[in-house]
Amino acid sequence: MRATAAVLLVFCLLAAIGHAWDCQVSIIKGLVQIDAGIGLVVGTDTSEIPYYLVGDQWVRLPGSLKHITVGPAGMWGVNEAYAIYKYVSGTWVQAAGLLKQLDAGGDAYIAGANMNDTPFCLQSSATVGYKGPGSPLPWTGLPGLVKYYTCGPFSCWAVNSNDDIFIMNLKSDCQNTGWIHIDGKLSMIEVATDGSVFGANANGDVYTRDGITASKPEGTGWTNIPMCMPIKHVSYDLGRLWVVSKSGVTMVCTT
Repeated sequence: MRATAAVLLVFCLLAAIGHAWDCQVSIIKGLVQIDAGIGLVVGTDTSEIPYYLVGDQWVRLPGSLKHITVGPAGMWGVNEAYAIYKYVSGTWVQAAGLLKQLDAGGDAYIAGANMNDTPFCLQSSATVGYKGPGSPLPWTGLPGLVKYYTCGPFSCWAVNSNDDIFIMNLKSDCQNTGWIHIDGKLSMIEVATDGSVFGANANGDVYTRDGITASKPEGTGWTNIPMCMPIKHVSYDLGRLWVVSKSGVTMVCTT
C-alpha cells in the first residue's frame, strides 16, 4: 500500500511539471497545519506534536498543540483545550484567554478566533512584551463571526463557517474599520509577511489573491494554483508556498 502511494505521489508531482509552481515533498508525515513567517516554518501533526523546520529537517518542539503560528508577534500556539501559549526562551508559557486558532503575522499583534467563532485581537504592546503570568493581556473583542483569522502588513483576512471571505483594516492597537465581504469561497486563508494572500477551499483547490498593494489591500481577483492533490492547509513566506494535502503530504512550492 505504501509503495502504491509513493508511486502515485511521483506521478502526481511529475504531472505538476509545466505549471508555474514547482512542488517538492518535504520529509515529514501527518502534518495537519503549517505556518510560515519571518523566515521560519512551523507546523503541527495529527498527534498534536509541534515542529519547526531547521534546514530540511523538522525538529520537534516541546508540548502538545493543535495550532501553531509564527510571525512578527513571535511564536504562539493553542492546545486541544484552547489554552494559549507563547514560546519564550525555549519553553511554552501560558497566556490568559481561550482560542481555537490564532495568527502572529500582523504588525506585531495577535489575531485569533475562539471556539464560538468570536474574533479577538491582542495589541502589539502586549504581544511583544509578554513573558509569562503577570504580563498584561488586554484582549479586544472584534465584530462578526469567523472560523479562521489571519493578518499581514496591509490588512487581516478571515473566513466564516459558510466559507465566506472577509477583509478588515486592523491597527496594531486593535482599532479597526469592520469587515468587508470579498468574493469567493475558502475554508482557510493565510496572509504572508509580505501581504500575499493564499487559501484553500473545501474541495482542496488552492488560490492566491492578485493585485494586493498597500493602497489596495483587497486586491483585484483570485487565481487558481494547480495542485496535484487536494490541499487542506497553505502558508507562504519568502517565495515559498507550503501546502499540506488532505492525505497528509507536505510540499514546498516555488515559482
